[in-house]
Amino acid sequence: MADEQYWAVIPAAGSGERMGSDLPKQYYPLCGKPLIEHTLDRFCTHPRIKGVVVAIAEHDRYWRELKLSYANEVLFVTGGAKRCHSVLNGLKRAEQIGRAQDWVLVHDAARPCVRKEDIDRLLSVLADDPVGGLLALPVRDTMKRSQSDNTVCETVEREGLWHALTPQMFRLEPLRRAIEAALAEGRLVTDEAQAMEFAGAAPRLVEGHPDNIKITSRADLALAELYLRQQAQEGCG
Repeated sequence: MADEQYWAVIPAAGSGERMGSDLPKQYYPLCGKPLIEHTLDRFCTHPRIKGVVVAIAEHDRYWRELKLSYANEVLFVTGGAKRCHSVLNGLKRAEQIGRAQDWVLVHDAARPCVRKEDIDRLLSVLADDPVGGLLALPVRDTMKRSQSDNTVCETVEREGLWHALTPQMFRLEPLRRAIEAALAEGRLVTDEAQAMEFAGAAPRLVEGHPDNIKITSRADLALAELYLRQQAQEGCG
């Protein structure tokens, strides 16, 4: 479709529990501004992204303090108990302003270092794909499976294994239906590709850069700052 449109949904309803703070990690300061603003920059300034929907916690008191000034309007919805619920709410909002077969890119708020060139690659590779897909990294380390006491029970063959990243890109209505179907069966999917897999689809893996890290601890903030500064120097942010 020559006139197809692209939307982004960013789930940002998480708490700060894993970071050991009352401040949700998406609002932690990073290179002079809240972490989530770096994430929004990558999508709100992308020429092919028509709009962005952010799913925030019901009692989020930090979102309205952000000073956002993008040409494209940033919409927000109330998130849910789990990531998949927040994504579903975001998809429903995007469907109100978009079309069923528009593309949607779902991206973690806590991944502020995604490169615009990786977003471009995702759009290009999946342009004619019947399903969609996701950024990912081939597993390069030796993989071990543990027992309950953290002793090794087997070495897992790494060939064909990938680390799933975001954004993950699918059509709006099929993805919304896939998540709804998974939840109806009691499956709390951890990413969009898993929902599509449950629906019988085979998402395509698109290799991204390893600096597309997810912030899960305070140590990750220092690494993210390093990556952001490197990207700024390279002009590839």
